[in-house]
Amino acid sequence: MYRMPMEKGVERGRALGAVATPPDLVAFMVSLAAPAGPRARVLEPACGDAPFLAAFTERYGSHHELVGVDIDPAAVEQARRNVPFATILEEDFLLWQPSERFDLIIGNPPYGIIGDASRYPIHVLRERKPLYKQRFRTWRGKYNIYGAFIEHAVNLLVPGGRLVFVVPATWMVLDDFAPLRRFLALEGGLEVYYMGRPFPERNVVAVVLAFQRGGQGLILYDRDPRSGVRNPVVRKTGYQGEMIRFETPEALAFERQGIPLGELLEVYFAARSPEIRRHPSVVQEPGDGLVPVLTGRNLKPGWIDYERCYSGLWMPREEAPSLRFFYGFPHIVVGHTKGARVVAAR
Repeated sequence: MYRMPMEKGVERGRALGAVATPPDLVAFMVSLAAPAGPRARVLEPACGDAPFLAAFTERYGSHHELVGVDIDPAAVEQARRNVPFATILEEDFLLWQPSERFDLIIGNPPYGIIGDASRYPIHVLRERKPLYKQRFRTWRGKYNIYGAFIEHAVNLLVPGGRLVFVVPATWMVLDDFAPLRRFLALEGGLEVYYMGRPFPERNVVAVVLAFQRGGQGLILYDRDPRSGVRNPVVRKTGYQGEMIRFETPEALAFERQGIPLGELLEVYFAARSPEIRRHPSVVQEPGDGLVPVLTGRNLKPGWIDYERCYSGLWMPREEAPSLRFFYGFPHIVVGHTKGARVVAAR
């Protein structure tokens, strides 16, 4: 079998949205995944070299039925060497339909938006995106591929089965993930562990999602910076899929002291990328009288970079109000950058 050179393997992994999981994070997640019976059927999707299956075996034994799935043939080869007693399949997890369900699904699914290489990180799957959109009912907007992994994994669990994923925290608050939150609330109970920024090479705020099919409610855990103990800070027995926030007594008291922005400002949402690209005045080459179509990357703390074009799109300045009327007068732009930091500029 052809083996991909190391540097090319790393590049392909990035193009597929893969991020290596630190060993201490793997160990923590495996501690949440104790099998309920003497022999469990265990799956690691997008397994890479199968660190979760290896750690699960070390902690709970190799007598369980272990399955790993990865789309990358080089990763599959490595996983088979690392965990020789597991079944490792070369499959696209999002299109894979096994004949049996699983007691436990654990792992670090890829994250990123699928599109062409000039704009989006996961470009090698762009031809499959229409299939994914048809298949997953929680898919909304640009969507981040990890949301589809969560939905598919939940559907592959037996009743009472458990899912343990580490994912970006964006699904907790962004509107694009509202269908996913409602889906999770309908299908089971959630435990969410805030992890901060656990990936040394990625500025990503992440959480561990521990989901039990058929359960109910939500518990949100935070880590005490002094003791390291993870304590529950939010409990909702009747969780229905609303935004997940740190609604601690201190946070709620702080909010009550201020005035909601909606009472001070008129809040509007920017045009989405597909709408911009369909606009008849938008072109893909610069020219006289044209200005760059700005993206979140143009937004800096306290200022906006109007010169650099990250979008690859241009349009006449005077046509901007035809996309959104408020583009025609001065306004404050608020957005979140990678790492969930909120920035604003006028």
